Amino acid sequence: MFILRGFWLSRGGNFAMATAIAMLPIMVVVAGAIDLTGTSDDAAQLQNSLDAAGLAVGTKYLPSMAASDVEALGSTFFAANLSLADQREYADSVSAFSATASGDPSAYYISLSSSINRPSFINGAAPWPAHRSATVKMNPGAQACVLALDPHASAAVSLQGSTDVSMSACVIAANSDASDAVSRGGSAQISAGCASTVGGTYGLSPPSANLTCGAPLEHQYASFDPLADVVPPPYTLCLPVPNGRTYTLSPGTYCDKTLSGNITLNPGIYIFRNVTLKPGGNGSLTGQGVTLFLTEGSQITINANEQVNLSPPTSGPYAGITIFETRGNTSALTLNGGANSSISGFVYAPDAAISFVGNSDMSGQGDCLRLVGLTVQMAGNSSIKTDCTAVFGNREMYASRLITLVK
Repeated sequence: MFILRGFWLSRGGNFAMATAIAMLPIMVVVAGAIDLTGTSDDAAQLQNSLDAAGLAVGTKYLPSMAASDVEALGSTFFAANLSLADQREYADSVSAFSATASGDPSAYYISLSSSINRPSFINGAAPWPAHRSATVKMNPGAQACVLALDPHASAAVSLQGSTDVSMSACVIAANSDASDAVSRGGSAQISAGCASTVGGTYGLSPPSANLTCGAPLEHQYASFDPLADVVPPPYTLCLPVPNGRTYTLSPGTYCDKTLSGNITLNPGIYIFRNVTLKPGGNGSLTGQGVTLFLTEGSQITINANEQVNLSPPTSGPYAGITIFETRGNTSALTLNGGANSSISGFVYAPDAAISFVGNSDMSGQGDCLRLVGLTVQMAGNSSIKTDCTAVFGNREMYASRLITLVK
């Protein structure tokens, strides 16, 4: 007791005790500075990983992806962008990761976020939190007129035979990574704004190919499916089909039929379930302001001695869409119209091949036509317009994508 009293009374003891007491807040401040610096470094690493993951997701994103697919893809890229050491260090501290997609064909967005809780340097103290986010914007590229969606097909867009196709201000696009994703052969002649492919091209050099952009754009990002967000209408009761070879149909649902002869469609929306539209020799298929939904294996086959004249509605939820083959329907679309034939609007078959054969009359003045198929084959002569705002009801199609980090 006397020793302790003496310590308090001595100047040396007072100084030591005062120093010890003073050091406590200094140590807290130093520990806080260490925590703050460490948390800042961790947050910077977190931000870098989110940014890199967002840009990577932007190169792979498809509008058809489910929310869970976007989340899984983002998580994979996010983890890959943390070093192995960082992954071990952050294994128990990184949390609340999310990756979501939004937008429409004019611009899509990928938003990612995550949090980190760094253990405090002071034993028993609460961890230091940090939350970071990143947003990537995907803008479409140049306007396109033809798009093949198959990711691997050879000659996904094929221009063969005596084809003479003119789409001077429009792009031919293919999402295939094959070395000949867009292929021109034979005596085919092509005039287009450009060709854009994930893979390569074949035969697109002068004088057989005249591209405004000069050389094809190869090894580009995949183009967006322009109708990925379109949902077909629900079925209604199956309507009867009149007898005879010449008849007119009204909008509605038609089931389990082969329609042939001279078929006229009144303006409106048609749903075909297990139906084959095949006019047959000297037959015709005519409809202005119509959208044809082909479901359950339905198909359209137009041969050279038959006539087809179809155009889409210019307003409403299906503006600009003439033929829509539903996802999962693999029935090929064959559009080989005879003299005085004309097709405008979107012809869409995301899981099937489209064969489009024009001639000196079909599309002779240039139609507002957009071909989107799993693969697309073009032959014969055709001219495709690019300025189609009125016909399509502001619905457009673009090649490739531009990816930027916006946040």
